[in-house]
Amino acid sequence: MPMSGKASFRSNTAAALLATLMLATAGGLAHGADETGTGLPVPRFVSLKADKVNVRNGPNKNQDVAWVFSRAGLPVEITAEFETWRRIRDAEGSEGWVYHSMLSGRRTALVAPWNKTGTVALRSDPKSDAKVEAQLEHGVLGTLKTCDGKWCRFIGPGFDGYIEQSQLWGVYPNEKVE
Repeated sequence: MPMSGKASFRSNTAAALLATLMLATAGGLAHGADETGTGLPVPRFVSLKADKVNVRNGPNKNQDVAWVFSRAGLPVEITAEFETWRRIRDAEGSEGWVYHSMLSGRRTALVAPWNKTGTVALRSDPKSDAKVEAQLEHGVLGTLKTCDGKWCRFIGPGFDGYIEQSQLWGVYPNEKVE
């Protein structure tokens, strides 16, 4: 049985409103665009502030804990913001939600976590022919002091030197860090 003009208009209007609401909500979470966000770029790299950080399935404390990080300083990538929660991704690609106060703006990086064998040269100067100061294994954690888009000054316990930016997880290609 065909709908009357009024019923059809209401149905179409309700469907349009629902579709608009769904798109706005999905777009806001996907791009970190909500009115309570930080206004900082998303995605961006930060680090974990504490030795124990709960990663949840959703952006509130009622959500189940999916896993727990147990090392302060690890770099993570913020992929979305929702109120006081940040969706993060780790070096292995796992994603979940953490409370904003568990994150720090301090920039850290991991040496080539994708390379399970071999080492990466830490050099005395930001040049491929500079003296090798150390050979760092994959997964070594350090602090980014500066990056010029090709090389980063990378420091940690017992090492200080330059490493090719492409060999680090925690900094984007061509990103400059001051």
